[in-house]
Amino acid sequence: MRTTRLEAFSDGVIAILITIMVLELRTPEGHDWTALRSLGAKLGAYALSFVLIGIYWSNHHHMIHMTERVNGAILWMNLHLLFWLSLIPFGTAWVGDTRLAPVPTATYGAILMFAGVAYYMLETTIIRSQGPHSRLKSAVGSDTKGIASVFMYATAIGIAFVNPWIAEAIYLGVALMWLVPDPRIERRLGHE
Repeated sequence: MRTTRLEAFSDGVIAILITIMVLELRTPEGHDWTALRSLGAKLGAYALSFVLIGIYWSNHHHMIHMTERVNGAILWMNLHLLFWLSLIPFGTAWVGDTRLAPVPTATYGAILMFAGVAYYMLETTIIRSQGPHSRLKSAVGSDTKGIASVFMYATAIGIAFVNPWIAEAIYLGVALMWLVPDPRIERRLGHE
């Protein structure tokens, strides 16, 4: 099976997730710049989540372009990833509404951690189906950055109960680590 339908479906779901997040933003009560202060936490959570979803979209795009064919296991792992990504608008809204309260901040981190695990599982499933000498395997290697991201999220979940701001800083740190599309895959795609 070719990858086009999987990619198109995933792109559609991700576009809907971004739309849902922006629709959660409500205009402030006031009519001047100070009225925006009340939206600070919501806008910050929205911006971080938008960037994170964009990172998943970009890296997913590159990963699928390294995939020669799709099977049922890849389809299910892709749905698994989309499930966790679909919870990001919920986590974003809760963190924004509660201004970084510990439980919502930890829950947001858990959603991000499980999305990272799901991405890694999709990547592993693709590599397994394509063989040990697949283009994706040669591009990502041992995926230290992906594994480190999951551990950073797990650490931040615990820290959220002590200091939610530090947990959010860790979430931001993971986003900054992934902001540029995966250069390992970009290099490999550039040689083809």
